[in-house]
Amino acid sequence: MSRINALAEIAPIEGGGNCRLALTDEDMHGRNLVVDWMRDCNLEISIDAVGNIIGIWNVGSGAPVMSGSHIDTVRTGGRFDGCYGVLAALEVIETCQQAGVTPTRPLAVGIFTDEEGARFAPDMLGSLVYVGGMPLEEALDVIAIDGAKLGDELVRIGYSGVAPCPGLVPHAFVELHIEQGPMLEANGVRIGAVTSVQGISWQEVKIMGQSNHAGTTPMSLRHDPALVAAEITVFIRQLAKEMGGDQVCTVGKIDIHPNLTNVVAAKATITLDVRNTDEELLKLAESKIANYLQVVASAEGVKITTRELARFEPVVFDDRVIDCVEKIAKDQGNSVQRMPSGAGHDAQMLARVCPSGMIFVPSVKGISHNPAEFTETVDLIAGANILLHTMLSLTTLEATN
Repeated sequence: MSRINALAEIAPIEGGGNCRLALTDEDMHGRNLVVDWMRDCNLEISIDAVGNIIGIWNVGSGAPVMSGSHIDTVRTGGRFDGCYGVLAALEVIETCQQAGVTPTRPLAVGIFTDEEGARFAPDMLGSLVYVGGMPLEEALDVIAIDGAKLGDELVRIGYSGVAPCPGLVPHAFVELHIEQGPMLEANGVRIGAVTSVQGISWQEVKIMGQSNHAGTTPMSLRHDPALVAAEITVFIRQLAKEMGGDQVCTVGKIDIHPNLTNVVAAKATITLDVRNTDEELLKLAESKIANYLQVVASAEGVKITTRELARFEPVVFDDRVIDCVEKIAKDQGNSVQRMPSGAGHDAQMLARVCPSGMIFVPSVKGISHNPAEFTETVDLIAGANILLHTMLSLTTLEATN
């Protein structure tokens, strides 16, 4: 808790949250602090070419059991999202060291670059590169929302490392995280044994219309991108309701130009975030949205173009890791439920290369990506204790072919 609070002192915002967008000076200061703590635990630290930081406690033999997450935030972030998983993993290693417990395999903690995707798209960029899912050169050329290039920013803040990408393949990976949703609290359950992660489809939609005078242009002669942006927003909300189940759709960003009170807009740019636990249903939602964009563009006489920002299929975690988390949580006297994750996480990328899973603890009122994000200390400690014994248990997990 001391480390969580100390990290939260870097780039604080009103309400108790943080703004440490990836590869900004604020992110650099956060990285420096956590790397110092890694050194205090005598970890062997490596930094790869996309800025991922891996700290390894080199004991035993073979590939390490790894945990970790991220410390970058969204612009209006809380103090627990990502940071909790990194600092709990570090706590696991330090606890073993202080207790004189030497695992049969190394233990590792990872800090992955730009998990949020709030500055550089896509989200989970660092872990995606780490497992070979995105070419390093492509990642280094990504342009931020503020116009900076990812590779240049890595060099600027001193985190362009020399460790190779893809990186070291762990023996197993488990990520501890706040739920960022309301289900555990609503069900009165302390621990979530995460079974899967929703598929994610992000796209940018540009709407080009005709700028004109707001007072003299008849409604029947307008080609209004702002109207179309609003209609798309309403459509995807209705689509999610009609499809039901785990389907969710969000317009998260709207930019209007010239953004003046008395001017019909010339263009609008919006982002669509569409998610489902079922790949076929996610494809169906994407298809319905694509068809609607054609219809609404024709009706208002505007031109619509789209650009994919991120696309990840749903991920199912390893049954053995899920079982391990569930058993240890119950053995320690916690209530547990198996559940999918609605948010994307680094663990879904590591699942491509090794047995992986996640542990959730409750988020009060389900609030996250918000300075009001909060999890009770007793729940944070319970999750860290489960992570400790899960990591130790996974050192004996039999390797798969």
